[in-house]
Amino acid sequence: MPEAKSAKNRLHLDIGVPDRSEFEELVVERGGSKVDEQDQPDFPVWSVLADPEGNEFCVYEREDPAA
Repeated sequence: MPEAKSAKNRLHLDIGVPDRSEFEELVVERGGSKVDEQDQPDFPVWSVLADPEGNEFCVYEREDPAA
């Protein structure tokens, strides 16, 4: 979209990865950023990350991301 982000994303992704910290580092190395970290009862800890354009997505640790 040509307009700058002004509210929530039009699409939101939750991504399960084998190593959340490693994935965070990869995102930051490629120009993204860590926005927040959440720890809620009955859910795995997850990180809110943003790509270089500010589009946010969540990443949580999962033993088998393909499952």
